[in-house]
Amino acid sequence: MFAIVDSTARLPRWQTLAGTVMSSLIATFLVFDGAIKLVPIAPVTETMTALGYSGDPMLARGLGIVTLACALLYAIPRTSVIGAILLTALLGGAIATQLRVGSPIFSHLLFGVYLGLIAWGGLYLRYEAVRKVIPFKL
Repeated sequence: MFAIVDSTARLPRWQTLAGTVMSSLIATFLVFDGAIKLVPIAPVTETMTALGYSGDPMLARGLGIVTLACALLYAIPRTSVIGAILLTALLGGAIATQLRVGSPIFSHLLFGVYLGLIAWGGLYLRYEAVRKVIPFKL
C-alpha cells in the first residue's frame, strides 16, 4: 500500500531531518513511557489509580507492552504508518481517560493530541506517500 522506504531520496535535507527529529522524539518518549510501566514504580501505579484504573502492576505492564509495541512499529520505517495508526488509537484512549477525570485541557487533555500531531507530522515530512494520503495544502 505504501512505498515509503525509498521516498526520502528526493526530499530536501531539512525536511527529512525535521521529520526524523520529530519521529525520534515520539519514539523516545514512547519507549520511556512503556519502560516505566513494565517496572511499575510507585508514581505509575499512583497515577493509574488517580485516573480511575486499578493500581495492579499487571495492568501497568500490559499497557507498557502495548506502548512499546507501538513505539517499535513506529520506529521501523516499513511499519511506521501502522505504528502511527496504533499510536493514534493509544493516544485516543489516553485523551478519553483525561476527559473522563476532568483534567486541565491544555496541559493534560490535549497532550495526546500534541503527541499525535508530532508523530504524524514526522511521517508527513519524511514520506511522500503519507503526504499523498493526507493532502494538506497551504
